[in-house]
Amino acid sequence: MALDKELLEILVCPKCKGDLVYKEAEYFLICNACKLKYPIQDDIPVMLIDKAIKIDKS
Repeated sequence: MALDKELLEILVCPKCKGDLVYKEAEYFLICNACKLKYPIQDDIPVMLIDKAIKIDKS
């Protein structure tokens, strides 16, 4: 199931308040500014900074 478009429009990164990119295939919301990805579990975005996964683009 896809996330609701209205929900996606109001969600922001809890760390920097920046925009998030929805990666439907990976089931993550990604903050490119913070290099963090927030998991989506049971169709609910987990917007906790301590649960975010760092994106390592070395």
